[in-house]
Amino acid sequence: MPTLILVRHGRSTANTEGLLAGWTPGVALDERGAAQAAELPGRLAELPLAEIVTSPLQRCQETIRPLLKARPELNPHTDERIGECHYGDWSGRKLAELKDEPLMEVVQAHPSAAAFPGGESMRAMQTRAAEAVREWNARVERDHGADAVYLMCSHGDIVKSLVADALGLHLDLFQRISVEPCSITAIRYTRLRPFLVRLGDTGDFTSLVPREEPPGDEAQVGGGAGAP
Repeated sequence: MPTLILVRHGRSTANTEGLLAGWTPGVALDERGAAQAAELPGRLAELPLAEIVTSPLQRCQETIRPLLKARPELNPHTDERIGECHYGDWSGRKLAELKDEPLMEVVQAHPSAAAFPGGESMRAMQTRAAEAVREWNARVERDHGADAVYLMCSHGDIVKSLVADALGLHLDLFQRISVEPCSITAIRYTRLRPFLVRLGDTGDFTSLVPREEPPGDEAQVGGGAGAP
């Protein structure tokens, strides 16, 4: 079965403003995010990509634009199932104000029980994304062979939930996974089990440098802004 390259979109204006973007329209890459996207073709230059699939949201579309320019033979496919979690009434709100919401404790510690008001549950988010991957695995293998490599550009919580699915982790453990903006995660699927072969690879260790203010023990819903 194919190898899936998961790319989280580059840093967005919502990331730097501390907003939970969700499906809010008009959320673009910021200057750093655009630079990260520009580096993506070089980082992936050795990989023979068979297909590119992307979330419909602007920040993902902008992230893969330089890659598509470098590989004009590829036509991107848009799949809403790998779009961001539908955060409902939380969309567009500041994460700093959401941390005191009782639901946030559930999102952090028991995400399989979390459902966003006016939005979807985290279980539903993981289910739709995993179903999309399985369908694309079959399609890519049918059209390009079992050793094909293809790419999906998606969002932090989607990538984390797919990693958890590949590792056989309960969704309640997925907040232990961290993927920075424009990081690359690779999952090689086989008939019997997936193998996680890269996780959140940015090629940059800046985010590991100790900070004056430690990042704390809570996962950043939506994925966070990455290294300062």
